[in-house]
Amino acid sequence: MLDELYCAQSMSKSDQKLTIAISSRALFDMRACNQIYEEEGLNAYRAFQIQHEDTPLEPGEAFGFVTKILNINELLDKPKVEVILLSRNSADTGLRIFNSIHSHGLNIVRAAFCGGASPYRYVQAFACDLFLSTHARDVAHALESGVAAATLIATPSRANVSNKLKIAFDGDSVLFSDEAERIYQSDGLAEFARQERAAANKPLAGGPFKNFLSALQALQREFTDGESPIETALVTARSAPSHERVIRTLRSWDIHLNECLFLGGMEKTEFLRAFSADIYFDDQNTHVELAREHLPAGHVPHGVMNS
Repeated sequence: MLDELYCAQSMSKSDQKLTIAISSRALFDMRACNQIYEEEGLNAYRAFQIQHEDTPLEPGEAFGFVTKILNINELLDKPKVEVILLSRNSADTGLRIFNSIHSHGLNIVRAAFCGGASPYRYVQAFACDLFLSTHARDVAHALESGVAAATLIATPSRANVSNKLKIAFDGDSVLFSDEAERIYQSDGLAEFARQERAAANKPLAGGPFKNFLSALQALQREFTDGESPIETALVTARSAPSHERVIRTLRSWDIHLNECLFLGGMEKTEFLRAFSADIYFDDQNTHVELAREHLPAGHVPHGVMNS
């Protein structure tokens, strides 16, 4: 069902701009504000935000990613990317957030302030390709509706100074469905390898991030060869012989990643650092927690490992 939904969305969005929805707590560091809300309540939080509404918020986990992807519009001199703010704040308390957006020079003009309610309901209305949030439940709901989504885990502030936007993805349950992962979990590595060899010429079904990757690929094609500011990488625990099905799947999708790392179960963090990823998406919390000390990482609560 979800695979069909991802496919249908891909076809309907093929001629549109890349649209990303982001929560205010993913875009800006709002830990101090949130602590006031949790310890002193809504009225104290509201008073604090109004009192400081002309004080810009500091960048959050996804700030660097958002800055770089919005810069694509400047490089192409046309609006091919849009970022939309989705916030649990009211418009009143959210004024500081929009003031911060303006102060940091971010071209974000659309927003939904939901007054304490979950904003994930608007990801489809805004025709979003990706939703980034710090609220795991909102992310899960967005995934259920067929939108790529990830829960960003708090990470030390380490800006990637490279001008390129580098995005890394796990394979199974992120770019691809969890069909092979289910076999690995139920029957072990040997049976997984045997079945992947037998199915080498049968493309894997798409996972929740297939459409987002396709949209990134379309953006890359707006630039001449070798000039794209976007680089993508697959960072997977797979190794030979299960690599072949992955390569043939990507070929059948007409998707060309800049790099594919088949690590055979090795820990991924040092490879992500070597790639200089601006953000990494994985379905397993273990990998996300290890990566988060060095770069922004998003947990994708999809597939058998999150059942």
